[in-house]
Amino acid sequence: MSDHQLTVDDLCINTLRTLAMDAVQAANSGHPGAPMGLAPAAYVLWTKHLKHNPKNSSWPDRDRFVLSGGHGSMLLYGLLHLTGYGLTLDDLKNFRQWESKTPGHPEYGHTNGVEVTTGPLGQGIANAVGMAMAERHLAATYNTDAHTIVDHRTYVMCGDGDLMEGVALEAISMAGHMGLGKLTCLYDANDITIEGGTGIAFTEDVAKKFEACGWETITLENGNDHNAIDAAITSAKAQDEKPTLILMKTTIAYGSPNKAGTSGAHGAPLGEKEILLTKKNLGWPSEEPFFVPEEAKEVFGASIEKGQAAEDAWQEKFNAYAKAEPKLTNQWVDGVSGFLTFGWDKEIPTYTPEDGNIATRKASGQVLNAIAPNLPGLVGGSADLAPSNNTFMACSHEFQKESYDGRNIRFGVREHAMGAVMNGMFVHGGVRPFGGTFLVFADYLRPSIRVASLMKLPIIYVFTHDSIAVGEDGPTHQPVEHVAALRAIPGLTVLRPGCASETADAWRVALKITDGPTAIILSRQGLPVSDRSKAEGSVPSGGYILKDTEGTPDAILMASGSEVHITVEAAEKLAEKGVKARVVSMPSWELFEMNQENYKDWVLLPEVKTRVAVEAGISMGWEKYVGDKGTVISMEGFGASAPGGTLLKEFGFTSDNIVEKTLELIEANK
Repeated sequence: MSDHQLTVDDLCINTLRTLAMDAVQAANSGHPGAPMGLAPAAYVLWTKHLKHNPKNSSWPDRDRFVLSGGHGSMLLYGLLHLTGYGLTLDDLKNFRQWESKTPGHPEYGHTNGVEVTTGPLGQGIANAVGMAMAERHLAATYNTDAHTIVDHRTYVMCGDGDLMEGVALEAISMAGHMGLGKLTCLYDANDITIEGGTGIAFTEDVAKKFEACGWETITLENGNDHNAIDAAITSAKAQDEKPTLILMKTTIAYGSPNKAGTSGAHGAPLGEKEILLTKKNLGWPSEEPFFVPEEAKEVFGASIEKGQAAEDAWQEKFNAYAKAEPKLTNQWVDGVSGFLTFGWDKEIPTYTPEDGNIATRKASGQVLNAIAPNLPGLVGGSADLAPSNNTFMACSHEFQKESYDGRNIRFGVREHAMGAVMNGMFVHGGVRPFGGTFLVFADYLRPSIRVASLMKLPIIYVFTHDSIAVGEDGPTHQPVEHVAALRAIPGLTVLRPGCASETADAWRVALKITDGPTAIILSRQGLPVSDRSKAEGSVPSGGYILKDTEGTPDAILMASGSEVHITVEAAEKLAEKGVKARVVSMPSWELFEMNQENYKDWVLLPEVKTRVAVEAGISMGWEKYVGDKGTVISMEGFGASAPGGTLLKEFGFTSDNIVEKTLELIEANK
């Protein structure tokens, strides 16, 4: 390679390669191989096809780019530096260092131009599907015959590891079914994983798999042929009926004389000697680290002027649209800004004890359907459980290939993809996603919940069938550790309302949260509506006094969700025995902990040591509130198959058992 004159294209491509090599070497950690193999595709996409404005990374009609294999982050950082997103060479030199703008994997909200946090393989593909879905929905909702304000594409780069993950196949299947023609996946088929060649574990025909899922496929035998890559992307853009896979046969660490095509180049620096050999092999004009030729600066830098011109042209279109469609424009602005449309909660029902028993999942559906007509940006659905989760919005129809303006999404039995797709939809902008499934299946989308929390995305999860009261389906479907597991995720607000009235408040709280996801945990069985007429505090405070006594109580009983009403019954029975018990409803630990200490001490009086917590799940975490002289009535096993009422009785979730345990504790604490 060193015996011929480099073209400008070669210079640009090798600039991306050498920046990646040098940054990983400077950090003494990272992944140089993927950026070196993907450099030609990245160069072609970002300079010749991607519609973006480096001076405004939040322009609504920009194309979206997702690097699903987030370990190849130096490829993205190199592109952001070269095209003018504000990353400096010093930022690249500080790759993976404390407080740098270039962390080991791309982080949404941390580095300008990064569309979504990636790293857990496969999720980036599902994020891209969510972005493409959001684009189709907004285009169908807001574009008119005379005005087009939504018209952009989504590109995702992935590798072999991404496609081995189940979440990727879930998302690929969804995208094909939905006909997301403005989605293009550039597949880095380098046949290498950490353990060695992909042949040890991954031998399927990827192109045929995508074809079977309804995708167009283009195979490029030479992933270094930038002209062929250019033609393939042009072909993908020429049709909008199906998503497109561009399968590129590439070489990991391309150009490295000793490490190209080997697993050793995946996740470790090449070494200073190998870098010098590689630069010589590539015909690179300098041995100086982080060298960027002027010709490359000029080519990549043209993105600024071109991007500004594209946004200016769009702004003219939008100004004309705003004059012609003022109502739709106001709705658009609310959606893109995340503003809760005025009057969004005006029709939320009020529940009273006279309403009788209402399952909180049913109340949730009623509240959702009261909100939906007044909050048009709200979109969502369920992982094939809408009739059970009560997540269907009657005011709209289904989001499908022929009706992208529909707000009800049929995610299918794809919980993990549902979570990652919702993340992609939110970061795209313009919509507020929610998704539902049974609580026991929260484990299936936990990785996506974790990343949503890391990105501080206000996604809403509706988890129903929340305890052993599921009943006859048995322990496989009875969540016992799941509430505790969700509470363990930093930044996730868990709300387990105790009745229909608290459920209405839970939705109010969830939609007002803007800096993290919320899980609303709901019952299958009917529950009496709590009498909150004399309550002190409310659901937004996370824990409040639902029922109190005269003077200092002898005991504090606390519960969440479906166990609240039996705890109230227990307090009434204790009163008949001359024992004063305060009942504290604890729908959300996270919200409770946000209060000042004096509020928390007012609710959970420090001087009262006799405390009983009641929750039909594992006790982990409750020790913080019951203290060393309290106890927890909990589930420490997996339940059984029997009617829900029978199980609650057999496992001790009755008012009589709470009374018994409280009296025993009072005696023990004397």
